[in-house]
Amino acid sequence: MSVKDIAGAFKALSDPTRLRIVLLLLRQHELCVCEIMHVLGMEQSRVSHQMRILRHAGLVEDNREGRWINYRISEPVRPLIEDLFAGTLGGHLENAPETAEDSRKLKACIRGNIRGRSCNSRMRTEVQETDR
Repeated sequence: MSVKDIAGAFKALSDPTRLRIVLLLLRQHELCVCEIMHVLGMEQSRVSHQMRILRHAGLVEDNREGRWINYRISEPVRPLIEDLFAGTLGGHLENAPETAEDSRKLKACIRGNIRGRSCNSRMRTEVQETDR
């Protein structure tokens, strides 16, 4: 990565919401938009906007499954991101009230299968509406 690429990554991470999303993706290898929406309590359009910025910075990559998109940290930058959040900085972030709450919500989201319930029910609703 060039200095310009690294500066772009820091710029993308300077927003609290995007920083929280990257931390979520470090905890869980891949997340669906619906899971990120649930954890952060944001609408799909707002999550998609943040993901577009992270994608443009080269920090995340996506995989489309029907209407829904799954995101993960880009493999080439994963070691850089993991190193960045290791040690003292990572400890401070883990203890921040927002990220501690995000971690709690993510565990509940995975346990409650939000992806299966939310994505599948929305897809069924859309199919039913198009059948009319």
